[in-house]
Amino acid sequence: MTTTEADAPQSEEKPVNVQQTLLDGLGGPMGMLFTTLPVVVFVTATAFLPLTPSIAVALATALALTGFRVLRGEKLSSALGGVLAIAAAGGVAAWTGSAKDFFLVGIWASLAGAIVVLVSMLAGRPLTGVIWNLLHGGGHAWRQNRSALRAHYLASLAVLLVFAGRFVVKEWLYLADSTGWLAFAKIAMGTPLTALAALVVLWSFRRTTKVLKP
Repeated sequence: MTTTEADAPQSEEKPVNVQQTLLDGLGGPMGMLFTTLPVVVFVTATAFLPLTPSIAVALATALALTGFRVLRGEKLSSALGGVLAIAAAGGVAAWTGSAKDFFLVGIWASLAGAIVVLVSMLAGRPLTGVIWNLLHGGGHAWRQNRSALRAHYLASLAVLLVFAGRFVVKEWLYLADSTGWLAFAKIAMGTPLTALAALVVLWSFRRTTKVLKP
């Protein structure tokens, strides 16, 4: 008995789960929250301890949270991001001897992110569109579709505003020597703004998929 073509298994292209991809890139729904806790611990510790022990307590907190996240089933690569960020921030603060420099890496990372996104937009290749294309095989003429291109300009603008807003506010607080307010700004402008920008990016991804891969 011969196998008909209808009976043969059909190979289908697996759709890209954009929402899950964004969540993974952010460390999951709780990952962003966990990254702020060591910062709160650091600022609180500086009120009672010298700088070096405060850094050690913050790093220990980050390591403990990483272990907890791994036990919850999160990917080790995602969980380690928070430890590396705290280690880098603590290293800079220890090197300069100033508690406010704990936030210096994040401040300049925001500026670098804003510059990258702005350059991509000025070059006619908004960053979110480039990422969408890479996630879908890299062979789509998304820049030739006005609807898709407009969506990615809006999404990239949202990302740019988040990066630029963080840099302006935190740099101002840094120059004012407001370590406590720097911690507050990191938390207030962290997860909430990231979530808002992610919603716009997710909308642009879905719109592009709809118009280019109906």
